[in-house]
Amino acid sequence: MAGVRPRGRSTGESGDHSDAFVFFGATGDLAYKQIFPALADLIRDEGLDLPIIGVARSGDLDSLKERARRSLADHGFTDAAATQALTDRLRYVKGPDEDIETFRALHRELGKARHPLHYLAVPPALFGEVVGCLEVSGCAAGARIIVEKPFGRDLASAVALN
Repeated sequence: MAGVRPRGRSTGESGDHSDAFVFFGATGDLAYKQIFPALADLIRDEGLDLPIIGVARSGDLDSLKERARRSLADHGFTDAAATQALTDRLRYVKGPDEDIETFRALHRELGKARHPLHYLAVPPALFGEVVGCLEVSGCAAGARIIVEKPFGRDLASAVALN
């Protein structure tokens, strides 16, 4: 996950490390199959120590933590300390990806974070809407944004998204 750096590590530029990880689509298949295991690996192997904020339309923090535990168990992850660290860092914002109130709640949850990394594990048709809401809510200031491929349905939609 590019742009995510453990605390205390630098990418060579002053103050450019991410200080929160936000992932949209937190209750989806991509989060279950890849994001939770990747985050646990980063915690175990690289010392990732950031707030991790899941954003999704349904559920709550307790169900997200349980989903993360199931994901790690289903993928053969056996490090209990890293699993606990991941669930301890998890936070949750519930709401639709196209509702500005979701992003206002996210802004509040980000608190003092000034360089969040936003990972968009949502359908490509929502990329523009999510990025627009990040901007309007103030969540994009100082942030990085990663979009999960595919980037559009075809060349025309990829050009429009770009």
